[in-house]
Amino acid sequence: MNKSTWALPVCAVLTTWVYAEAVLVDGPMSFKPIAASAYEQTTTDPRILDSEPWVIPKGFTQHIIADERHLDIYPGSNDLPDMNTVNETGKHAGRYLYRTHEVRPDLAPYAGGAVSIVDLQTGKADILAQRHDWEGLDGLVWTPWQTLLFAEETISAALPDPEAPDAESGMLYEIIFAKNDPTTAAEIKVRPMLGSLSHEGIEIDDEGNVYVIDETKTGSIYKFVPHTYGDLSRGQLYVLRVKNGVKTGEAEWIALDMNQVQVNARVAAQAVGATPFCRPEDLERIEHTLFAALTCEDANDPINTNGPGAILAIKLAAIPIVSYFVQPGVNVPYEVKPTSTAIGVTGFMRPDNLARSPDGKLWIVEDNPNSDIWVALPDEDGDGFSDGVYLFASLKDAAAEGTGIYFGKDPHTLFVNIQHSGTGNDKTMIITNKRLDPVGE
Repeated sequence: MNKSTWALPVCAVLTTWVYAEAVLVDGPMSFKPIAASAYEQTTTDPRILDSEPWVIPKGFTQHIIADERHLDIYPGSNDLPDMNTVNETGKHAGRYLYRTHEVRPDLAPYAGGAVSIVDLQTGKADILAQRHDWEGLDGLVWTPWQTLLFAEETISAALPDPEAPDAESGMLYEIIFAKNDPTTAAEIKVRPMLGSLSHEGIEIDDEGNVYVIDETKTGSIYKFVPHTYGDLSRGQLYVLRVKNGVKTGEAEWIALDMNQVQVNARVAAQAVGATPFCRPEDLERIEHTLFAALTCEDANDPINTNGPGAILAIKLAAIPIVSYFVQPGVNVPYEVKPTSTAIGVTGFMRPDNLARSPDGKLWIVEDNPNSDIWVALPDEDGDGFSDGVYLFASLKDAAAEGTGIYFGKDPHTLFVNIQHSGTGNDKTMIITNKRLDPVGE
C-alpha cells in the first residue's frame, strides 16, 4: 500500500483534501482524479441533473441511455433502477443491459418488483419480467451458463413466494432465456438452496460456486456449492467464519443446515458462529479474490454499527484469508461533511456497489450524499490493502444515490444508475472517455 498518495492539510479549519502529488490512474479509463466531492456543485436544477449530474475528470463525457421518460414502471414514484448487467457472450454480446427495480410493497398501488431490459443499440427499454410477490429486487448477475440471477433485498418478507411459502426473507431467482433470444424469459426459477436472506451482491467463481450476502447490520457472507455445475437446484450452502472470533485473518467456510437455510439462512449462520459484518452489500470477484462492500463497517471498532464502511477482501484459497482492502484512515481519508464554517474533507463513506474494470481495478460507488465513485488499485506489495484509492466522480444530486456500476464489452465505458433522484427522474447512464455509443457491433 502506498500511504503517500493522499494527504490532509494540518490547520484549524477543515478543508478539501488534496493528493500529495499529481496522480494519473492508468488503463482504459485513464484519468486524473477530481479534486473533491460535488459539495460546491450540488444543485436541484433538473436541466443539470438530467444532463450532467456527475462531476467527472477532464476528457470524459456522460450520457443518459434510459430514464423514466423511456420506461416508467411505477408512475408517480422513483423508478429505482439498481444493479445492472450486460449480456456478456454469444451473438448479442454487449447489446442488452438488464436492471432490477427496488420497489417495495409499501408503494401504492403496488405492481410488484421488475427486471427491465435496455437495448443499447436502439435505446428501447422494456419490462423483461415482473411479479406481484417480488419485493425489493436488487442483486443481479449474468452467469457463465447464460442465465440471469437476481434477488430480493428484504429482511422480513411481506409477500412470500408461492413456491417457497415458509421463507422468511428474500429469495434468489434465475431467469432462463428462450433459445438464442436474450430478450425473452422462457422460465424463472426460485432458488431456495441459496438461502432466504436480505440479498444484494451475487458473484460466481470459475467452479460455478455462487457467493451471496445478507444485508443486515450483523450480516454474513455465504458460498453455495452446487452438486452439478450450473444447476442451482441442489447443493450445499456455507457461511464464512473467521477464526479466533475476529474479523480478519484465516477463515473457513462452514456448512449450514439446508432445511433451515430455506426458511431463514441468517438463523442457520448464527447457529454456527458465522462472522458478522455491518451491512454487506455488493460482491465483486477479481481473479481469486472476492471483494465485499461493507456499508457501515468500522474496522477499528467491531461492534460499531454506524461506521464509515470498508471494502473487505477474501482470498479464495483452501484456507481463505480475510482482510480490509479499503479502510478509511489507512489508504483513503475519512469523510467530514462541510458545515457553515468549514469546507469539509472529501473521503470514503458508505460504500455500496462494486465493479471490476477490464484491467483489474475495483470501482466503488457510495450510498452517501454526495455519492462518490472511487477506484482502488490492486494490492501489488502484498500488505492486503489497495495500493491507491482515487476519486473518479461525484454526484451533484445530493438526494440521489449512484448504484449499479458496471463495465460491459467496452473497457472505456462505465455504466452507472442514479436512483432516488431529487428530480424524480431516475436514470441509467454511461460515462466514457471514448464515445457516447457503448455498443461495439
